[in-house]
Amino acid sequence: MRVFAALFISSFILVGCASFGGLTGGTNYQKKYGLFVEQSKVQTFCLLPKLRFALWKAERHFNRAPVVTSGYRNPFQNWKVGGAWGSKHQKCMAADIFIPGVSKSALIAFMKQTDEIGGLGCYPGRKFIHVDIRSRPRGYRQPVLFKGC
Repeated sequence: MRVFAALFISSFILVGCASFGGLTGGTNYQKKYGLFVEQSKVQTFCLLPKLRFALWKAERHFNRAPVVTSGYRNPFQNWKVGGAWGSKHQKCMAADIFIPGVSKSALIAFMKQTDEIGGLGCYPGRKFIHVDIRSRPRGYRQPVLFKGC
């Protein structure tokens, strides 16, 4: 029984670090911890499985891998980029993403319907959107929307 449990846990961890669908994000992006990142400084090592699952759903839906422009941020990085106090980025619960070749409005519409997403930020003039896995307030059928959504 212990061997089975160890194999199950090991495979679950490896799935979190592997490419979910084997879909490419583009040749200009490198892969870190199973996700494509816009630049090498983007940290994706601790993004929680629920967030990774939401990104995988987007990958399967659009048949293209999302690119993370901002994942985990330490408090100094968060302050430096003007992030909110207590940001979900500091808790490995948020990512700023885009999908090459997919319109921002299509990505926003899809993420609004994704059950795992609790917060959605849309920034006019920027190519990315913010997604996080906060708990939705009671009675909300869609994520909490902020910043231009």
